[in-house]
Order: sequence, then structure tokens, then C-alpha cells
Amino acid sequence: MLVNRSGAAPIEVPRGLAGVVVTDTEVGDVRGREGFYHYRQYSAVDLAHTRSFEDVWHLLVHGELPDATQRAAFIAETTALRRLPDEVRAALPDIAAATGRSGPLSGLRTALSLLGAAKGFRPVYDIDAGERRRDAVAAAAAVPTLLTALYRLAQGLDPVEPRDDLSCAANYLYMLTGSEPDPRQTRAIEQYLISTIDHGFNASTFTARVVASTGADVAACLVAAVGALSGPLHGGAPSRALDTLDAIGTPDRIDPWIRERVLAGERIMGFGHAIYRTEDPRSRMLREVAESFGGARVEFAVRVERQVESILAELKPGRELHTNVEFYAGVVMELCGLPRELFTPTFAAARVVGWSANILEQAEDSKIIRPVARYVGPAAPVRVPEVS
Repeated sequence: MLVNRSGAAPIEVPRGLAGVVVTDTEVGDVRGREGFYHYRQYSAVDLAHTRSFEDVWHLLVHGELPDATQRAAFIAETTALRRLPDEVRAALPDIAAATGRSGPLSGLRTALSLLGAAKGFRPVYDIDAGERRRDAVAAAAAVPTLLTALYRLAQGLDPVEPRDDLSCAANYLYMLTGSEPDPRQTRAIEQYLISTIDHGFNASTFTARVVASTGADVAACLVAAVGALSGPLHGGAPSRALDTLDAIGTPDRIDPWIRERVLAGERIMGFGHAIYRTEDPRSRMLREVAESFGGARVEFAVRVERQVESILAELKPGRELHTNVEFYAGVVMELCGLPRELFTPTFAAARVVGWSANILEQAEDSKIIRPVARYVGPAAPVRVPEVS
């Protein structure tokens, strides 16, 4: 319960602001009871099935899907922005050396700050909508280059420069491996990236908007969002979901392993979502992507999913718990050759587009986000004791 500063009755506020509407948005929405989410007016899953990452990026930034001319112009713009300023490129080896043990997501925070300074990003409060958009697109375009360079440097490898003839998804795989990307893997990664661009007012998106409400520059807003995403309760689950499959190991261990954890009240990584009360539509789509590859790993993942749902129905009747996006995201990324330490950074490479759209929307409102807290400490005022 929070005190209403106007003197009216106290306001009941749920923990974590669950379900509290804090603003209006045209970026997208999650309708958890229906098992549906959308970007602007389009189903996000339909977009992942039918459109390219660049098309959806255009939709989030410009508010509409591009026609052929707009698509060509946007691809040309973003392709040129993949290359890093000389000051940033020169600093990456030191950033990678300092953050190598923490992973590329940690290095991304520092690299994004440097990118914003090198490109002369100014506070969104002081610039017009056109300059804000240019800054947001420039930062988002650079993130895949930064992440893959930091990862390779930490592995003792030289960064791979982006190619102008490759799509965003293909370039990501190319800059990671230095090899010509496989078309099927490229499309699978592209569908994953599209499916995770935005997802309502999650913790990192809300963080980006809070910082944007102060009028800070785009890079500062994105650095804050990356910090929120780094928490294991938000962006760290795809690799942990694979850890679950590894811990179970073989089909004969599925039943006892799951029963033990359900009865102990432990969380099974890759299952359950704070919003969805039905099957996560992202998980459904990514299961289809994984099944298109086939193989023992995919068959095992599907079997674990079915068994978890069956055991929960038996032991916890009435409790709806389905796979979330992280479960099959980990499977798909593994099938496409991504190392586990890049799962969450790859999530960030997609979500930076959603963050950017939210930053641009928030920047249109000059009101700073400034909630209040309920004080529960000792009664005040208390006289300050004198020093003896």
C-alpha cells in the first residue's frame, strides 16, 4: 500500500507493480490470457513467419511495414551503421580483456557508452524526433557488431568486419564464425530475433523508458536496459533451460527428475511465465523451428516438455505451466551453432530494437517517471543524538 500524496485514501499497489498500467504505448502489447502478443497492429508470430528482421525493425521505428522502396532505403541506412567508429574499434580489445570472464553482455554496457560518446549522442530532451531516431537506429545497428567482436576477442580471435551483402541475421552468424552462414540457420536465427524484439513492459524495457524520461541520451537508456537484462530472472534463462535438458540426460530420467523438483517446489527453468496463462506463442513458434531441424536433441526437448505438463497436471491439478520462450530458444540457438554464453547477448541484439522504439516513444513525453515508495522504517522524526 502506497500513500497518496494528495491526501486521498491509500493506494493498493501489488509487489513488482504487477498489472499496474504506468503509461500508454503504441509499440506493442502482450495479451497473456489469450496467448497472443503483437508489434504495433501485427501479430509478432505472423511477422516472424512472413517478414525479415529489417522489415520488423522498420515497423517498430517508423510505425509501418516498409514497401520495396522504403525497405531498400532502410537496409542501406542500417548496413552503413554496422561498422564501428575507429575509437570504439580500438578500445574493444581492452574492454574484452576486462570483461571476458563476465561475457560479452557485460562488455556491451561499456562499449555502448563509448559508442554514444564517439558518435556524439546528445540527450533526447535536447534534440528533435529525427535526431533521436537516427541515434536509436545507429545504436541498434552497432550492437551485433559489438557483441560478436567482444566474444571473438575474449576467445583470442580477431573480430570479423560486417559484410554489406548480408542481412542482419546472416551478418550476425558471419561475424561470429567468420564463415559463410547457412541459409537455414540464418532463417532460424532471424525468426528467433523477430520473436524477441519486444514483449510488453518487461523489466529492461521499463528501465529504458525510465531513463529516457529523464531526457538522457539513447546510449545511456540502452546501457540501463542491458543492465536490467543481465539479471538471471530476466534474460539469463535460455542457457539455463538447456542446463535442465543436460541435467536430465536420458529419457528414462525425465519422470523421476521432474517429479523430485515439482514435489520440492523448485522452479524448472524454461517453464512458466509471469504474463501467459496459456502456451507462450513464442515457444510454440520456436518449437516448430526446432522440429524443422529434427534430431535427437529436439525429440528429447519435446518429450521433456510433454512430460513436465503431464506430471504437473497430475501433481498440481489446475496449475497452468507451459514452456516459455527460453526453452526452445536455447534449443534453436544451439542447433544454429551459437555458444551458450551468447544466448542472452543474442536476445539483446534483438531486444535493442524494441528498447529503441520505446525510448523514442517515451522521449515524446516530457514528464519524468517519478513514483513514490512507502516508508516502513522507524517512526520519524527522531532527535539526532549528539556525539559524546
